[in-house]
Amino acid sequence: MRPNRPNVIVFFTDQQRWDTVGAAGCPLGLTPNLDLMARRGTMFDAACTTNPVCAPARAAMQTGMFPTNTGVFRNNVSLPTDAPTLGRLFGAAGYQTAYIGKWHLGSADPVPAEEQAGYQYWLASNLLEFTSDAYRTVVSDGNGEPVFLPGYRPDALTDAAIRYVTRASEDDRPFLLFLSLIEPHHQNEHDDYPAPEVYRDTYTGAWLPPDLASLPGTAHQHAAGYYGQIKRVDECLGRLRDALVSLDLTDDTLLLYTSDHGSHFKTRNGEYKRSPHDGSVRVPLVVEGPGYRGGARVTTPVSTVDVVPTLLDAAEIPLPDHLDGAPLRESRREAVLIQVSESEVGRALRTNRWKYYVHAPDAGDAPAADAYTERALYDLQADPYELDNLIDSAGHQEITSDLRARLLQEIATVEGRSPTITPYPDVRDRGRFPETTVRRLKLDGRRLE
Repeated sequence: MRPNRPNVIVFFTDQQRWDTVGAAGCPLGLTPNLDLMARRGTMFDAACTTNPVCAPARAAMQTGMFPTNTGVFRNNVSLPTDAPTLGRLFGAAGYQTAYIGKWHLGSADPVPAEEQAGYQYWLASNLLEFTSDAYRTVVSDGNGEPVFLPGYRPDALTDAAIRYVTRASEDDRPFLLFLSLIEPHHQNEHDDYPAPEVYRDTYTGAWLPPDLASLPGTAHQHAAGYYGQIKRVDECLGRLRDALVSLDLTDDTLLLYTSDHGSHFKTRNGEYKRSPHDGSVRVPLVVEGPGYRGGARVTTPVSTVDVVPTLLDAAEIPLPDHLDGAPLRESRREAVLIQVSESEVGRALRTNRWKYYVHAPDAGDAPAADAYTERALYDLQADPYELDNLIDSAGHQEITSDLRARLLQEIATVEGRSPTITPYPDVRDRGRFPETTVRRLKLDGRRLE
């Protein structure tokens, strides 16, 4: 029986750059299924994560709150057991709820029952990159019992998702499924990107976006595997969409595709993320289903903090007061706030035209700071891959001043704080900034320190 309210599925990847998507201009043909979804649904061209670190980004995706408001502002912090999560909110509204895949918001593996965020069906691992590898996927059920899923890892998890959807569709109640893949994340212990065998050598020497092609890093070594992983992930998306067609659920299901953050392949710092650049913070975001049809393209910035209110709105569940975002169909943002933590404490403001970034070099492992210093300004219209830092440009001081005031307002609204920001010329930047004034540096293959 078809539900009166739509089913909801979140298809969630890990560490996927926005520019791997064909509909966003990638020339490699990696994502025909996501491209089809974009043509039929709504694509958000300038979607940014709340924080380019796994756990904070995931906490925001479960609660609709910025990381500083959930308390999960870095990795190795568990989501509070009473947090207002998707699992709890949809369950209280009469939905069947399920979580499959990587969690990364718990204190242990297997994830204790009280840390499963209210999801009724559970088949997951807290740190899937450590409990599995490319062809050996081990997760745990809701009772903490291990479950081995055969096949290449995203296939194995997608198979489990299709089995769940098939069973759930036999119930009169609608369902919420959150499918969280780990690909295209690297396999930590090997620091590599194990693609499925069929695509292992397909993308060797393939196109690279300008930041990865020109800046020192690991993209030339790792991009082939990364692209192969994304190709298979897109095939998994296609199989899930095919299952919805087969089960006659397409018209009754809202499907949302996004990622926790991107990857800059060690071009901006010593690892893959935790920087304010679009390679780190900008993610794919496509929604297809009731209210999101017709191939619309939204070019104004949106935040992944808007995902939870979008899903609640689609399910006709009243929006609770704790939300920091708004339904994507109502988005009127002119700028988005991005919090950076763990490797450094920083805040960024992204508009259609500008990226403005400040940091607190002495803040240590804190969620926020009382004083920041200016670190970067990029003109995204002229320099979309952020290779030319304009923070020391005398001709951009008026723009910088305006962005400074807007960022302070965003921080006050979201965090309830009133920090100071010291303009760039007035301080000596004591933090590590490998790309400072890139236009004056020769990219001769050495790492910029």
